[in-house]
Amino acid sequence: MQDGRAAGGAGEGGKTFRLNNAVIPARPLEPALYLVATPIGNLSDITLRALETLAGADVLACEDTRVTRVLLDRYGIAGRPYAYHEHNAAEAGPRLIAALAAGKSVALVSDAGTPLVSDPGYRLALSAIEAGHRVVPIPGASAPLAALVGSGLPNDAFFFAGFLPSRDKARRDRLAELAGVPATLLFFESPHRIAATVAAAAEVLGEGRAACVCRELTKTFEEFRRGTLGELAARYKDGPAVKGEIVFVVGPPGEAAAPEAADVDRLLSALAKDMPAGKAATEAARRTGLPRKELYQRLLGLKDADAG
Repeated sequence: MQDGRAAGGAGEGGKTFRLNNAVIPARPLEPALYLVATPIGNLSDITLRALETLAGADVLACEDTRVTRVLLDRYGIAGRPYAYHEHNAAEAGPRLIAALAAGKSVALVSDAGTPLVSDPGYRLALSAIEAGHRVVPIPGASAPLAALVGSGLPNDAFFFAGFLPSRDKARRDRLAELAGVPATLLFFESPHRIAATVAAAAEVLGEGRAACVCRELTKTFEEFRRGTLGELAARYKDGPAVKGEIVFVVGPPGEAAAPEAADVDRLLSALAKDMPAGKAATEAARRTGLPRKELYQRLLGLKDADAG
């Protein structure tokens, strides 16, 4: 492992960064694990404190050295990054903890955004805490927060749920678990799965629920597609292939009074006469806004009662 001082350059041990053509010396850092937020697209979205930390750290750990090198070169930081990712965490993690134990400062960055949010940095931070080392967050860019404030959806309460499962049933089950959370929901999603995810959300959460697909945040082709889940599902169903990184934002459940239980039972019974139980539950969810899973179980209970 090579630390920042070994890289050479201007200033004490080469610990400098460049800003607007000025070379700025970085102040020495106390021994600690520094969790440094980096830009999610636009390289100008970096804080002065983050630059000083990246330049001043004895050891700089990152997911992909090639990605981080682009940022370091932009700001004239000569330190050599050290790879730490999910595939080498078992080996690299103890080495970084050992560096902390030796009195060095260690900075951790992800490829984009805030470390520990859907990346293996959590394990390193936990190990550092358990070993008694100081952990210092250096806040900055965050894709979920950028999506939340740009979506136009309520932001007084929100719930970040990371990535949904890739398998359809597991994805729908997870959405059903989150259906009643009284907050705006935020998910990371891949471009090749967004159509299926929006369709599942429309079916499980109700077509009338407000949502926004936030794509390529802070980048040249930044896009916010707003509408109801039903509208977005129709838009993505037959639309062109989607590219780029995505945050999927779903508004909180509506505040309208829940339908009476007897009315729900009558609706389910009527629908079940003309379609299978699964489709009946889906249609009832669309009409009532109630979770599909709950309605499906309710319909099965009605059938059992009739059979008895």
